[in-house]
Amino acid sequence: MRLFVDTEFTDFIDCDLISIGIVSEDGREFYAECSDVDLSRCSDFVRAAVLPQLGCEPAIVGTEQDISTALQQWLVQFDQVEVCFDYPTDFEWFFYLVRDAETLELPHSIKWRNIRADLDAADIEHYWRENRRQAHHALHDAKANKFAFLTANKTNDAT
Repeated sequence: MRLFVDTEFTDFIDCDLISIGIVSEDGREFYAECSDVDLSRCSDFVRAAVLPQLGCEPAIVGTEQDISTALQQWLVQFDQVEVCFDYPTDFEWFFYLVRDAETLELPHSIKWRNIRADLDAADIEHYWRENRRQAHHALHDAKANKFAFLTANKTNDAT
């Protein structure tokens, strides 16, 4: 099962997790917002584009540890997953939240794939228009990436 993941974080240089959104290939969703993030550390871009969108979707709201626990419990429903992301920091946060606390390793049932090259910006824009959403909300970005990836693969499968 493919899982499309996206995160929002405070800044590119010294980043803290703000939110994580995941949508499975069959539509199951996970969305969480961090309650203990220091919002004063956010870049101006994050203040303008990300923070106003927080609280607009039902979410697990908790500390990074709360989110880690909830995400690990949510993942139990899947036997094997391929985590698809378009930006390395998204996967780094996913990895951080689900890694084994003792070995610091990713569970063997989880594979990963950077899908950036598989995404067409026009398909992502189409998703935003059709769903009346905008970028920089972790769950909506994950859904847009899923749409663009599946659209590209449907097109590739037909050729």
